[in-house]
Amino acid sequence: MLNLDTHILLSAWAGQLTRHERRLLAEDQWSISAIVLWEMAKLSQLGRIVLDVDSPELAQALAQIHVWPLDLAVCRGACRLDFRGDPADQIIAATSLVHNVPLVTRDRVIRSSKVVPLA
Repeated sequence: MLNLDTHILLSAWAGQLTRHERRLLAEDQWSISAIVLWEMAKLSQLGRIVLDVDSPELAQALAQIHVWPLDLAVCRGACRLDFRGDPADQIIAATSLVHNVPLVTRDRVIRSSKVVPLA
């Protein structure tokens, strides 16, 4: 199973993955942190992405993806990260750390982490 950062999930939805990302995602099941759903809705609301969060197609696609909850273990894991940054990114990274699920991300700050399992 892989944990997808928000921009990776959005790129997959838009058909804009790199060759390497397509290969990774084709080989494993997908999962996301619950905060990714919130980020998608907020980005759409703010007009930073074009995404109909009320779309039945989106709901159907998301139903196929495992959603990790934001719980105490993930909050504690966020305190063990070796980087600072956007709180949503910290929660996504902590989700990978706590559940030992490789994270697929393009974020350079997260990718420089020595503790977050990366795909």
